[in-house]
Amino acid sequence: MADHPFDSYKTILAPAEGYYTEKRSRFLSYAHPVQTTDEVKEQLDQYRKKYYNARHVCWAYMLGNERLNFRANDDGEPSSTAGKPILGQINSHQLTDILLLVVRYFGGIELGTSGLIIAYRSAAADAIAHAEIVERTVDEEIIVHFEYPFLHNIMRIVKEDAPTILAQSFDTHCRMTLRVRKGEANRLKDRLLKVESARLENP
Repeated sequence: MADHPFDSYKTILAPAEGYYTEKRSRFLSYAHPVQTTDEVKEQLDQYRKKYYNARHVCWAYMLGNERLNFRANDDGEPSSTAGKPILGQINSHQLTDILLLVVRYFGGIELGTSGLIIAYRSAAADAIAHAEIVERTVDEEIIVHFEYPFLHNIMRIVKEDAPTILAQSFDTHCRMTLRVRKGEANRLKDRLLKVESARLENP
């Protein structure tokens, strides 16, 4: 199996919740699967409305299979005591397409910076612990055109490489739409192109 560093990623299947308490401060944590910054914004707005009376709603998100699009926010907590430890939990589980929020209700006793870091990290970790983590592959679609007499040759390759067949039409002129894991796409394209009359729509 050919491997590609970015042809699979881990995310969460469904929303999950966690909880942590320290010196009467309550930390409610929520993990959400998200795919766009618009979804992130929508969720943040909802939580800010729902917990309008909370002292802080801190958060971090990570988007994209290459895990390059991320942000963390302390929402008024001392710098790097909330957003960063929340993001740290996303990183330590190597997750993406996730928004992780921690809502804090202040209990009247200061926790200090190290106490805050531990609290936000623990609350974030608890939400992830309650989430179902799934691995997804990054796929590519390949559209191949070929003449009918070469159908057998094409089908043999499809059988051996086992891409998903999304669509197919067999006439004098044939067309197949295939989906394959990104790391295996080039090998499949090379094999298909060796068949006489075969050409790719988006090489």
